[in-house]
Amino acid sequence: MKSKIEKTILIEDLVEDHPFAIKYLSEKGIRCIRCGEPTWGTLEEAAKEKNFNNEQIERFVEELRELSVEFKV
Repeated sequence: MKSKIEKTILIEDLVEDHPFAIKYLSEKGIRCIRCGEPTWGTLEEAAKEKNFNNEQIERFVEELRELSVEFKV
């Protein structure tokens, strides 16, 4: 079963269960892969490291959920 996309999702789970997220996060400047391995921490933590605010993070979650429907994940 794929993990639900929430701001508390671990980056490792996000990229494993929802590979389309790698491109999305990269476009936002959020690094989710280092040396071929997922980074540690949650989506929220990774976004905050790049100075995104709570509203922007919630938008990321919604957009990633929409993409999951588009990719039929």
